[in-house]
Amino acid sequence: MIIQDVINHLHNLAPLAYAEDFDNVGLLVGDKKQNVSGILVTLDTLESVVDEAIQNNCNLIVSFHPIIFSGLKKLTGKTYVERVVIKAIQHNIAIFSIHTALDNALQGVNSIICDRLGLTNKKILIPQSGTIKKLQTYVPKANAEALRTSLFNIGAGSIGNYESCSFNVEGEGTYLGNEDSNPVIGEKGKLHTEKEVAISITFKKHLESKVLKTLFEAHPYEEVAYEISTLENTNQHIGIGMIGELENAMETEDCLNFIKNKMNTECIKHSKSLNKPIKRIAVLGGSGSFAISAAKAANADILVTADLKYHDFFSAENDLVLADIGHYESEQFTKSFLVDYLSKKITNFAIILSKTNTNPIKYL
Repeated sequence: MIIQDVINHLHNLAPLAYAEDFDNVGLLVGDKKQNVSGILVTLDTLESVVDEAIQNNCNLIVSFHPIIFSGLKKLTGKTYVERVVIKAIQHNIAIFSIHTALDNALQGVNSIICDRLGLTNKKILIPQSGTIKKLQTYVPKANAEALRTSLFNIGAGSIGNYESCSFNVEGEGTYLGNEDSNPVIGEKGKLHTEKEVAISITFKKHLESKVLKTLFEAHPYEEVAYEISTLENTNQHIGIGMIGELENAMETEDCLNFIKNKMNTECIKHSKSLNKPIKRIAVLGGSGSFAISAAKAANADILVTADLKYHDFFSAENDLVLADIGHYESEQFTKSFLVDYLSKKITNFAIILSKTNTNPIKYL
């Protein structure tokens, strides 16, 4: 097995195409064609984590957070980031980061938090836009079924829970090319006038390269006329944050203690209590102040997140409780989830859970 095989498994869980634009995900260090001797999963890649990988004969570190976030102009070992990269390269260890791709995955970071809290009726809090695309092309009627089948086989035509519902065949038409366009295999230079059908099919954004490859391979024309557009529809299965419901409503203080216990955090900073029980809980792992308005719009009673600033707490405005449980604390169970996921996909050797606590924040 090579590193690319592991990446493919992770991509199936959380396609990198849905990571946030500011993020730096994917293979950050190493060669994707390298054979894998072992995999170490961590929340952060620090020098101590690289040492742990060396001790366990792991040449691939799967890290939630990226060690390289902005560009590196020098590798002198001056900063902890440079030292990590240098040590990884010296020991031929690859580093892969999944970060906000997993934040935006339906079964990702925020689903993990919801499951820890036992929430039901889970929904994406902020669905991501621009994730659904549409292919339109024309094909001879005799070749339409084969092209449809080929596109379905690579996942096109299936959005959410609706299998193949997004495929549409429009009426017959005549191909209007010109003698110089050379559109037909075989008899070059001849204008093609065979009856055609229009194929219109939607697909998830991360499948675009596969869709085009399949289109060119399965289409009978040498030059394929097609159009790809991005739909305005939001995808209810891709996006950041989640909202769900407790089985039984709780008073604010009881709910905060419940969250503190379930999320294994030593401290929760929160806005003032509401004069009503809490049942609807919005969650967003990591820095989540930008989700306050979305949580309000979703009628959440509390938003569980991290990295809230002083003035963020004012924006609760008696509409909901804001609870900051800590950045590390909100994401700490992610690495166990990734170990479990990869262990089910890769059974010929152990996936190792890092024992290094990478939380830089200590509590007195």
